[in-house]
Amino acid sequence: MSAIETLFTRAKLADGSIKDIGVADGRIVSIEPTGSIVAAGAIIELEDALVVPGFVEGHIHLDTSFYGDAWIPHKPCTNGFDVHERVAFQAENMAQAAPMDVRARKQLDLCIANGSTHMRSHVMVDGSVGLKSLETVLAVRQEYRGLIDIQLVAFPQSGILRSPGTPQLMDEAIAMGADLVGGLDPASFDRDVEKHLDVVFGVAEKHGVGVDIHLHDGGTLGLFTIEQICARTRALSMGGHVTVSHAYGLGDLSIDAAKRAAALLADSGVSIMTNAPGNHPFPPVALLRSAGVTVFSGSDNIRDSWWPYGDGDMLGRAMMIGYRSGFYTDDELRAAFDVVTESGARALRLKDYGLHVGAKADFVTLNAEHVPEAVVAVPKGRSVYKAGKLVARDGAVLWN
Repeated sequence: MSAIETLFTRAKLADGSIKDIGVADGRIVSIEPTGSIVAAGAIIELEDALVVPGFVEGHIHLDTSFYGDAWIPHKPCTNGFDVHERVAFQAENMAQAAPMDVRARKQLDLCIANGSTHMRSHVMVDGSVGLKSLETVLAVRQEYRGLIDIQLVAFPQSGILRSPGTPQLMDEAIAMGADLVGGLDPASFDRDVEKHLDVVFGVAEKHGVGVDIHLHDGGTLGLFTIEQICARTRALSMGGHVTVSHAYGLGDLSIDAAKRAAALLADSGVSIMTNAPGNHPFPPVALLRSAGVTVFSGSDNIRDSWWPYGDGDMLGRAMMIGYRSGFYTDDELRAAFDVVTESGARALRLKDYGLHVGAKADFVTLNAEHVPEAVVAVPKGRSVYKAGKLVARDGAVLWN
């Protein structure tokens, strides 16, 4: 065992036990009953605070948030929710927003201060913006590398087929440093499911990376697209590497149809991301989990052109998912918490995540007796540790 550099004493774990956590080289090297570890290095007293793994912010848009910028009033669609119209509103708003790197930093500070230690952000890559947004966010990611781990998805917000040059840009984006290939409503936006998926999975297969596709389409259209994504995933043996984000259509189905879809998703190894949006049907979290589907979450949009809400708090998101899902028992509340921690880590294929010996020392302290209370109370006053170093406290990021 490595020599302990920092000893965190009197940490309350999820099972209620009080333990000391030894950290060396940014990893947990020991977890033992309090008082049984002798450390020559620094000692940090946690005073029986609940210690949980760092939250996984699994779906966000660092390039389009206006958090910390001038308030931009929400503009409703003219005839119900329409992705094409929302994209047009976004282009108008982005033209008058603060520089992207400034806004991205403010959003990152918000998420880190609330306890996120890992993130997946979608970044626009299409004919409307080229690779400029990705270049900016890649530079910001480098600045924050010691505070949070960030995966980037090359996201064709203006479509793949409708936006000239986008397939080539997606390919270049992965070569530049994006980690996954994105997509957007293959049927309703690009109006050609197969050609859209040809590009998405073609680029992913070429570079050996994962896929994360936005899917807003409801009902049977959304289900059909999910079936096609699952078929591609199985054909390319990409189970565990593919996500469908939002998947509103799963919330429109009958129980029997939803169970069949859940079995297909589980068999294909396709994950589902939901942020439990207030005005849309959303995937049945408990039903999907019971079938073996990995369900995780993210803030999605934070004060942008899609809606004015969002606080970057994944613990609050767990509460929201639990509330909207009708989760009341302690086991159900723990499931909501799992969606923003362990399940998120599984969907993002994070290595060495969690509170166990050998894991990276990424954790958060909470003023709560246990996980169920933390989910319903969403306590503040948190301390956030990345690789065993304090990076945020009481809502503020600490730069060392």
